[in-house]
Amino acid sequence: MTAYDTWITEAAEIVVPHREPPLLSVVPARSEPRSGLYREGVKRAFDILAIVLALPLILPLIALLALLVALDGGHPFYSQDRIGRGGRIYRIWKLRTMIRDADAHLERHLDANPPLRREWDSKQKLTDDPRITRMGRILRKTSMDELPQLFNVLVGQMSLVGPRPMMVSQKALYPGTDYYDLRPGITGLWQISDRNRSTFAARAEFDLHYNRDLSLWTDLKILAATVRVVLRGTGC
Repeated sequence: MTAYDTWITEAAEIVVPHREPPLLSVVPARSEPRSGLYREGVKRAFDILAIVLALPLILPLIALLALLVALDGGHPFYSQDRIGRGGRIYRIWKLRTMIRDADAHLERHLDANPPLRREWDSKQKLTDDPRITRMGRILRKTSMDELPQLFNVLVGQMSLVGPRPMMVSQKALYPGTDYYDLRPGITGLWQISDRNRSTFAARAEFDLHYNRDLSLWTDLKILAATVRVVLRGTGC
């Protein structure tokens, strides 16, 4: 079963070609996105309405999780620059899941472990990341570290559903163009796929299919699949 077969099942039969994710050097053909009322305005209205309705439940949960994260002595929130729609840079917010001085620790770890360096270069992720705290592992498995990004959605920098937010340093590794048509999402096709087995370059293929098939029905199916991912604790 390919990565695409996995997320087809997870996302309630969203149809895409059955082929392996592209290599880094392969640039996917640009999609032909559907125009329409949902893309042009309803999607944004849906994001705002959903967040406003959820705030009475979400805010106390974020406060509680932030308190638990802060117990190790560090700041509970983490922010970093990401690339948004049209290539604009914005500041993303998350609950902190890593130790302090995480970037320096990662470089030392990769320098001492060439196989992990190759894994990082391919996926921009590690299956067993030594920087993640004990509380951070729980947050990542349940995807609750993403909850502060609801603020990014509320101000229009992100959407509930869209491409995985890309770091500025990863721009040269991304072989496609569809990402730049869309607001990055808290969840999306890549986020509900078998993420640890997917290369970073494969994200472009996920983004191509989402950009082409964008609709309210597609977003609802992805949100439903996201609930299953959270309940199963298969986030990373």
